[in-house]
Amino acid sequence: MKNKKDSLEKFVDANREHFDSQTPSEVWPAIEHSLPHKSKQFFLNTIVFWRAAAIVFFAFSSYLMVNQYFLHPEAKDTSVIQGFSDLETFYTSQISEKMKLISHFESNDGVTTDDITLNLKKLDAMYQVLKDEMKRRPTQDVRDALILNLLVRVDLINQQLQKLDKTRVEVKKQKEV
Repeated sequence: MKNKKDSLEKFVDANREHFDSQTPSEVWPAIEHSLPHKSKQFFLNTIVFWRAAAIVFFAFSSYLMVNQYFLHPEAKDTSVIQGFSDLETFYTSQISEKMKLISHFESNDGVTTDDITLNLKKLDAMYQVLKDEMKRRPTQDVRDALILNLLVRVDLINQQLQKLDKTRVEVKKQKEV
């Protein structure tokens, strides 16, 4: 068997030029016609279609992102602003009520609260800067910073009220003695 294989290889090697130079005969079109048709054209069309769809999707997504963030910065996130306005109203009313109590302590007991007014002025200046930033770019971080500022002010006023109350109690004890 090996001998036949070797002789076939020698024959093919010797006549290689004849095999390569000849074209298929008239039999090939009949063979090709009997094969199942797998159209390469359809496959290529689907690849081209999906590539085009991906490009259109990418372009449309890019347009929406650029349009939202760069071309129309005045389009604000109203949910952040609306949720903040309710909180701002609540905390500013708390601050004003507590400041009235402090002014009542000052007028009745003659205690001065220069420290607290200076700190509150600083916090108010920071608050105005943050509020301007909220008008330009309303984000959750700016909203949180504004709320924190209000909370710090309320806490500062509460601490001052506790100190004033403590000094009032001490003054009453001294007067009783």
